Amino acid sequence: MPPPYAYSAGLPRPLGATPRDGGVNFALYSENATAVELILYADPGGRHVGQVILLEHRQHRSSHCWHVFVSGVGHGQRYAWRVRGPWAPHRGHRFDPKRPLLDPYARLIAPRHRVSPTLGGPPEGHGMQRSGRFVSVVVDPTGFDWQGVTPPRTPATDRVIYELHLAAFTRHPSSAVDKRGSIDGLIAKIPFLLELGVTTVELLPIFAFDPLVIDRKNPFTNERLQDVWGYNPLSFFAPHLPYLNRAEGEAADAVTALQQLVRAFHAAGLEVFLDVVFNHTGELGLDGPTHSFRGVDNTTYYIVKQDGSGAYSDFTGCGNTVRTNHPAVRRMVLDSLRYWTTHFHIDGFRFDLASVLSRDDDGTPIANPPILWEIEGDPTLEQTTLIAEAWDAGGLYQVGRFPGERWGEWNGRFRDDVRRFWRGDTGMVGPLAQRMLGSPDLYERHGRQPSQCVNFITAHDGFTLADLVSYRKKRNLPNGEGDRDGSNNEYSFTCGEDGPSTNPAVLALRQRMQKNLLTTLFLAQGTPMMLAGDEVGRTQQGNNNPWCQDNEVSWFDWRLLEEQAELHRFTRLLIQFRRKHPSLHRSRHLLGHDAPPGHDTPGYTRVRWHGVEPDRSDWSAEARFLSYTLTAAVDDAAIHIILNGGASAVTVQLPAPSRAHSWLRVIDTALPAPDDIRAPGYESPLANLTYQVGAYSAVVLVEDDVPPASRVRPTLRMIIPTPLRNVRPPDSSDQDE
Repeated sequence: MPPPYAYSAGLPRPLGATPRDGGVNFALYSENATAVELILYADPGGRHVGQVILLEHRQHRSSHCWHVFVSGVGHGQRYAWRVRGPWAPHRGHRFDPKRPLLDPYARLIAPRHRVSPTLGGPPEGHGMQRSGRFVSVVVDPTGFDWQGVTPPRTPATDRVIYELHLAAFTRHPSSAVDKRGSIDGLIAKIPFLLELGVTTVELLPIFAFDPLVIDRKNPFTNERLQDVWGYNPLSFFAPHLPYLNRAEGEAADAVTALQQLVRAFHAAGLEVFLDVVFNHTGELGLDGPTHSFRGVDNTTYYIVKQDGSGAYSDFTGCGNTVRTNHPAVRRMVLDSLRYWTTHFHIDGFRFDLASVLSRDDDGTPIANPPILWEIEGDPTLEQTTLIAEAWDAGGLYQVGRFPGERWGEWNGRFRDDVRRFWRGDTGMVGPLAQRMLGSPDLYERHGRQPSQCVNFITAHDGFTLADLVSYRKKRNLPNGEGDRDGSNNEYSFTCGEDGPSTNPAVLALRQRMQKNLLTTLFLAQGTPMMLAGDEVGRTQQGNNNPWCQDNEVSWFDWRLLEEQAELHRFTRLLIQFRRKHPSLHRSRHLLGHDAPPGHDTPGYTRVRWHGVEPDRSDWSAEARFLSYTLTAAVDDAAIHIILNGGASAVTVQLPAPSRAHSWLRVIDTALPAPDDIRAPGYESPLANLTYQVGAYSAVVLVEDDVPPASRVRPTLRMIIPTPLRNVRPPDSSDQDE
């Protein structure tokens, strides 16, 4: 039915645009507005206004909620708000009655004018400014046929997280998928994920964002830079339309693509986590674009300084900070999480700069932040996994003490301590031991379980694994910020030559070091998370902050799957080994070897520390060697782990197996493939209790319960190793200045 549409008072709840009863109920929260208008567009591009409805105070306002029910409109309707109120920047009020605004609860955001088909291409024709480039779309997400597929509910102790960017994962031409850079492309890669052995995919932000939020060029190519990662959301409810890969006329139906993705992943037994950004928005600082929140009610949605300047408190490094502990904003965050859980069956959420959510209106940290307790206690979210990046850009660091009980944490201490151990820093054996046990020094005293400790060595922030062992410092000049962006504390090393190398010895040591780092990650108690591409040595050419590089710097190059087949095989078998042995992923913190009796039941493992001789550990600052044995009560074979971060080989005396005939070698990163890691059934028996551990290497042994005479030793094709001579060790001068 064409406009004008009949309308009535409507309801103040739920907020946003909700189809019902032959029309749509529109509701907006703005406590400082003096008048509100609803704009209904007559075309998909938002060029032509079909109808403007002025919401009257008496009829269309309930407390701070403005609302109207419009008959005859429905799924697919484009709309916007205009909000009147005081223009008083010194008090934080920035109302502009002429500016069309996105609905903070918009379920989908589409270009207001047609854009080029490439992701984030420049607008055609009208030369629009950054503000006003988008329009809200009415979406009805109900009615999707889940075909009886239910979430896998992977036990926390079994989880292996794989962090990836939805578009960059298949944007490279080598991905060999039909719809590169889209949800359909990611669905096509499910067999790859299953073969690798991960259980959970954590998607970098998929909330709608403006790729043209920045106005900079690559100084080397003069190409305009674009936001690729999407950590600048326009809405907390709308998926990014280009990822859905549907024609503009079908935009309202496009959200089913995300439902199809989750259904396909769940059918394959894989979980889907979302990286969510509630700490700031894509409106940036006061000189940034006004899309929604700033114009709807600036002082409600953002933390504004009360010093008469009207400036934002910036604890995010992105120009603004969302006022998450305001009751209305708190409700919006909860509504967002419920929406993704209810309509898209999302299994978990990783909260970007989550410490921001523990700050009050003045930015002061709160001991018991209401929003965090409400999230973890919400019945709709009861089965979801909650993971906090437990720090923010304002200096608040809460690793090991993030508020709440259910929350997991990105363990930044694990990342730093593991890197420093393998780099050769002094005094790192003791900290490494804590990290391998699931960081009980951080979590056990607070009653947290090891699975709440999310261990990682690399993530989207920082170097990839290959770059970590190849670059001494970041190389971010292509980002157009004079190399000022990105972390300066990577704790990286070069293995003898800074940057790209053709030296076989350097390349061999780098390969070994990547295996060492991966082994450390997957042998540690806690939940491992790996960065997509680390299993095939993906490089970002030393760029540790490629958020604006929509090119091969950020894309997954699938040719590496063949070029780095050895590293891929190692990673796949390493994950398989971890999942096979419950002693490596216990639900409880490990017991000391001298723990009292009474724990000889499934679920408990004892740890026994060694040095070059059994039970003679070395915790000195100069030590570079960690050795320990995990002995399960009844449900696993004993596992002996040796990590040698030193520049010299070490001959060790192994402890005698407790219940078996001998030790079997599973992993030795100093050996060439395929002996670097043996597949199940192909482990190599040791002839005696003496073993030489190579320089910069990791060794893993398991107890053998088969008599030596009965074991068949298979013959495997051997690869001649590249010698590691004439290679400078990764410690000393490789350390950061």
